[in-house]
Amino acid sequence: MGFFARIKSIFVRKRLVLGIALGSGGAKGMAHLGALKAFEEAGISFGVITGASIGAIVGALYAKGYSSADMMGIVESLNRKEFSKNLHPFADLDFAERFLEPYLEGDISDLPKPFAAAVTEAKSNRSVMLRSGKIARALTASAAIPPFFRGVEIDTVKYYDGAFSNAVPADACKELGADFVIGIDLAAFQRAEDEKGRFQRILGSAISVMTPVKYTEDCRSRGYAAADYMLRPNLYNYSATDVSHASMDEMFEIGYKEAKARIPEIKAAMKEKRRARAKK
Repeated sequence: MGFFARIKSIFVRKRLVLGIALGSGGAKGMAHLGALKAFEEAGISFGVITGASIGAIVGALYAKGYSSADMMGIVESLNRKEFSKNLHPFADLDFAERFLEPYLEGDISDLPKPFAAAVTEAKSNRSVMLRSGKIARALTASAAIPPFFRGVEIDTVKYYDGAFSNAVPADACKELGADFVIGIDLAAFQRAEDEKGRFQRILGSAISVMTPVKYTEDCRSRGYAAADYMLRPNLYNYSATDVSHASMDEMFEIGYKEAKARIPEIKAAMKEKRRARAKK
């Protein structure tokens, strides 16, 4: 091997392909935007993106080239009153697909960066990563949480929210070519069952009975096992349906501060990963 070939091989070994796996969480996804803003300020960009539910929507926008500020603009453009009219048990997600299409037209495979959306197949209850197909439709499938929304059919197969089987798809991020994956778990801090009121517990049980897919045992642990670093913004005081301006602004700030505080640790972990690769 010549001198320049050796230099090139060393550079390639040291270069890390960074990936980000964005977890599910409904309105808590504002924390994803805050975290992305902190990464942008730190000069950290991601070459591979995966996501589940709201994480898939944010991830696809990022893979398309939208910045955190761009995404905030999209959130602000949403007519919440009109949007809320479509929110009822077993609602069809066509309205969400129509909203997303102007921002994310085309096929997943056409996105500038590798991207995959986690969904749960209705028949088998298994995790599937959508890596091709109409972007907007794939995203509605990834966010179709029953009994609030109907499943979404793609090529005659029905899918539901990816959170049921792979809530923070860091493993899929590695499969797509990422060397170092940062996951963001929006549900790291949840209210324990014994802290919930009686009505909440009864409602939760009723919803569970009505749900055609179930949470798999490893729906969260598989993401933790694959991620090189997991961000866990403390969103304990918020729910997936907190869409007030105040709550969404607060969740954005929590995500931003959590990522900003962890960036020194993340950079150190990335440096260690590079060292380990250089020794191979």
